[in-house]
This record gives sequence, structure tokens and C-alpha cells, in this order.
Amino acid sequence: MRPLFPFLTFSLALFLGKLQLSFAAPNHSSNAGTPRLKDSVPPPSNWLDLGRAPPTQVILLRIALPQARFSELERQLYEISDPSHARYGQHLMKEQVEELVRPDRRNVGAVDAWLAKYDIGGEAVQRSRAGDWVTIRVPVALAEEMLDTEFHLWKHYKDDDNKDVLVRTTQYSLPEDLHAHIELIQPTTYFGRPKAMSTSFLLEPLDVLKVNITVSLGSPSPSATPVNGSSPIFTDPNFGTNCSEMITVSCLLEMYNVAGYQPAATAENGIGITGYLGQFANMADLQSFYAAERPEAVNSTFKTVLVNDGQNDQTPENAGIEANLDTQFGFGIAFPTPGTFFSTGGSPPFVPDALTPSDTNEPYDDWLQFVLGMRADSVPQTISTSYGDDEQTVPKDYAIRVCREFALLGSRGVSVIFSSGDGGVGDGDPDPTTQQCISNDGKNQTRFIPEFPASCPYITAVGGTSGIPEVAAHFSGGGFSNYFGRPSYQNLAVQTYLNSLPTGQYQGLFNPYAYPDVSAQSRHFLMWFQGQGMLVSGTSASTPTFAAIIALLNDASIAACKPPLGFLNPMLYSIGAAGLNDVTAGNNPGCGTPGFNASKGWDPVTGLGTPDFSKLKNILSSWTPPAPTLLGGSSREHPQPESLCEHLAQNIVEKEENRGMYLPRQIILDFRG
Repeated sequence: MRPLFPFLTFSLALFLGKLQLSFAAPNHSSNAGTPRLKDSVPPPSNWLDLGRAPPTQVILLRIALPQARFSELERQLYEISDPSHARYGQHLMKEQVEELVRPDRRNVGAVDAWLAKYDIGGEAVQRSRAGDWVTIRVPVALAEEMLDTEFHLWKHYKDDDNKDVLVRTTQYSLPEDLHAHIELIQPTTYFGRPKAMSTSFLLEPLDVLKVNITVSLGSPSPSATPVNGSSPIFTDPNFGTNCSEMITVSCLLEMYNVAGYQPAATAENGIGITGYLGQFANMADLQSFYAAERPEAVNSTFKTVLVNDGQNDQTPENAGIEANLDTQFGFGIAFPTPGTFFSTGGSPPFVPDALTPSDTNEPYDDWLQFVLGMRADSVPQTISTSYGDDEQTVPKDYAIRVCREFALLGSRGVSVIFSSGDGGVGDGDPDPTTQQCISNDGKNQTRFIPEFPASCPYITAVGGTSGIPEVAAHFSGGGFSNYFGRPSYQNLAVQTYLNSLPTGQYQGLFNPYAYPDVSAQSRHFLMWFQGQGMLVSGTSASTPTFAAIIALLNDASIAACKPPLGFLNPMLYSIGAAGLNDVTAGNNPGCGTPGFNASKGWDPVTGLGTPDFSKLKNILSSWTPPAPTLLGGSSREHPQPESLCEHLAQNIVEKEENRGMYLPRQIILDFRG
């Protein structure tokens, strides 16, 4: 992967020269250790082996070194994210996080010595800011020698145009004495295909939608009319429709009790949306969307950040449905909170050839390494991602490591939010005769198929609802991870749900860690794509919706001279639960079963429920944690909130020597107002 740094470019002559050297005189030494298997996976189902990869094909390898003090970082993450702890809100600074995960010098020395045996050093070795990732580019033949394996070309059976032909192996080995110094090397055994979480795209012309898009500044907001004392029926007069039939920004602002809130900390706060797989957010479509649904935002825009050769293609035909949906509703709900769209590439350039692979990189970690290297004042406090993969297609050690990277972001005060998926408990199919939830561990057993990164305990996973009153969307991804244990913040809520299940129900189909954590509306969102309105459904819709609500809560917190919320889950499962609307009807079928039922309290379909902005805002603004303690046990006097407000109001921008920290942000992160 290519996070932040440039890589050495090899010429064809250098390829061949290196190959001749490695074939003629392998540079192993007798004390390098006997190769021992480091990782292996069964031949993946749904992938076709096309044969050996070309020996001169250059591949990128990312080497993960052990993060020396991750357990300490995890402890601090839970402390600063727990409203009942004295350190609540005292997020870590970038340099503190990097120091906690910096590898031991012995690990670094062992890896450098191993690479040196293959004449890999200097500028050919790129390191993350903390030094816990090492990235190299080598020809396939040399990678095979280093890892005692064979790389093949693999094509997914659904790939008709060879876009997803990968260079992969089903196993690799390392010298015995290196196993303690290297956690994993990828991409080697990862056969995932990250996908967007929009389950359906209903392209319908506006006359079929029967809506009126002639709107103007000052158009009325949706009205909420109670019917016989039941839940209110929300309507959007701009379109003359019921919000249970079609969702607009105004519908969401009214339904989730946001209407009337005016963001006040836009100089300090931000929301980010991630884009992968060649998805581009189109500015012209955004302006059409704003004209129809958020007229006060017309002519406003967002910042696009290019990651790992990402692009910003604004041609109408290359607009991305996923990117448009995420940016339009995420930025539209949170307006005027500044927005950032991260366009992440993943396909390095190759010499054209009939079988030359695209060798897609793993996008999440590309993006993570980039963002973790950014200055503190450049990272949005809330980041939404509507992509995921079947957990079982991601090697367990790699999934755990990527999940830990999300914890690093959370410890810096960033709320990381992911969609829970659109397959219910697996494939979305309730028919036992046609379901396709088969384990890929060689046993071919029927198992529920959780999503990753939704299954990571350091992010907040968002499921889907529909209708008024809200019920679970049938496609709402949810269930239990096969990789991650249940964190303590989930114990009471999840165990209460499990105790309510009939004895033995779905026994053997799932394990302890549960998701989603929360949910939001996810059906029939009216968005703009290639100049026309269309309805879209999926947790790709609910995720930027929930993220935008969190961005507004961060705005309220920062405006009150308090820190941003950061990692949300310990708060949501404690004091925050009272600010969520419990969803108790619906289910998420899949894997030949009806799936799980939504029920009172937490459930693996809608989580803890949907947000009520006003309630959450009041809970958080009135919450008084225990007496504050400063990092490092300092006894300095705690700054008065008035002084923090003064800094924020004056928008002072000062750089701390050798840190590049933004002063108001630094004060907020160090202390609680």
C-alpha cells in the first residue's frame, strides 16, 4: 500500500537485474532461520486461479511490526471515551499516539537485517510515521524467494472485465527468528472485494417520482402531524410527499429533532466522507441536490483530499452513486459544517498486458496511514465510511491490525463511523435452499457472515431503518463477529438481548462481539446523480446520516468549549442510550433464516436505535464527569471554560514549536471544559 510517501520506481532493466541476482546467488545466510509457515488460507471460493504471476511484475508488500504498547493505548482509549471516567474527553495528541505504537528497536533491527539480505534498504524502504509499518516494492520472483511461496493471478467469478485480477498467494512463510518481529505481511492472502453499501439504486425520472423540485430559499420545513395519538406523519411540502415514502434532508432534520439548530463552531469542526473504488463526488450533482433539498447551501462546496493516487474526476458520466449519496446527505445535514471528501485510489500503474493484474490495494489501511499522518487540525472530527467486506475474506491477523488503526484515530478524538452492511445476517436470503452463507475455512459450513470493518469494536457501526414509525430495514447488516471478542461497554446490552433468545436459537452460527451499535433511516433517499433525481436505499444512506448528527453534536460540544466526542461507543452504551429512539420491530433475514429480530433495548438489527439530536445534545451538555485529572498526573490548574471560549471565539491559530498543533484544538484535547 501507499499511504503518505513516495516509492522507488523500478525500470524494467532493474527488474531483470534484480531477478538475475536473486536467481544466480540467493542471499540467504545460514543463521537467517528455517522458513516456518506464517499464514495460510484455503483456496478462496468464487475465485479462479489463472496461474503463476509474471516474475517481473512488481508488487507492493506492507510489513506490520508489533505495536509495542497498544494495550496501553487501548486502556487510555477506553478511559477518555467513558463518561464515567475522570479522563473523559482528554484525547491524545498525534505524537502521543505514535509513541505508544512505535515498535521496539529489536523488531526494527531484525526486519531491517532481513531486508538487507535481499539488498533492500535506503529509499526503497518506506516507513509509517510511528515506524510500525514498513512498505517495499519488489518483483514477484523476489517476493516469492523472501516469503518461500508462489504468487498466482486470481480472478473473481463476478469480474467479467478483469478489473479485480489480483496477485495473491494462499500461504507464506518467514524465517523462524522473524516471527516474533513481524505480525503480518499483506497483501498476500487477502482475497477481499470491498463493496459499497447501497443495496438498491432506483433510477426513476422525476415525473415518475411525482415530486415537485421547484424550491426556493425559505421553503417550509417538513410538518409533523400526529395521527390519533400515534407517531407523527412527517411530510416535506417541497415535494408534496410523505417522509415514509421518500427521504429528504428536511425529513431527517425533522425526524431526528435537528430542525432549528444553527452550527456555531464551523471554524473548528469538520465532517469527512471516504470514497473508494473509483467513486467520485460530483459537484454539479451536489448543487442540484442543494437547490432541491438544502437551498441555503447552494454554491457551497467541500474540500477533496486525494489519497494514494486518488482522483477527482468531475465528468458527469464518472459521477459515483455511492460518493454522491454520502456527500450529499452527510454534508447536507451537517451544513454549514465544513466537509472533506477523501478520494482514495488503490491501483498502481502497470504495463498494459492481457493478463497484467490491477493488484488492487487494501483501501482502508491506505487511507488510515494517510489520515494518521495528517496534522491534528486537518483531520475532521467525524468520518463516515459506507464500504465493507465479508469478514471471513479478510485474514484475521490483518483485520485485527486494521481495527487497531481505527483505535488510534479514536484516541485522537475522531468519531469513526461505518455502515453495517446490506445483507442482513449474511446474504440477505431467507430461503435455506438457495442461501450462500458458506464458511471459507475449508469446512464449508453454514455460518452467518459478519461484515468488516463493521465488526471492529473501535468503530461505530450503523444499521438501517425505514418507515414512520421506524422499523428495521430488512437488509440491515447485523450479527456477531467471528474475529473480535465483546468489549466491556457492550456486556450488559448484548447479554440482555442474548438472554431473550430461545434456548439454542442459531447455535453455532455466531460468536460474541455484536453489531450494529446504532441505526438511522436507510430507504428511498432522494439524491442527485448525473443530473437527475433518484431513490437509493442501503446502510450507505443511514451511515452519513448518523455521522452528520454526530458532527452537529461535536459542533455543540466545541461551541461550549468542550472536546469533540471521539470514540462514541462507551458513551452510546451508557448515558447516550437515553438519547436514542429504540426500534422494536423488523428483522434482518439471511443465510436461510429470518435473521434476528429488533427488540426492546439493543438488538443485532438496529443496535441501540436511531438518534434524537436534541436529547443527545442535552445529555452531553449537562453531563458532569468526575473531577478532572491531567495527562501525566500534572497538577496544573484546570483552565476555566471562559478562557477556552475566548480562544475559540478569536480563532487563534498558533503553532506549538516542533509540534504543528493548532492551539485551540490542543487546549480542547488536553483539558475538559
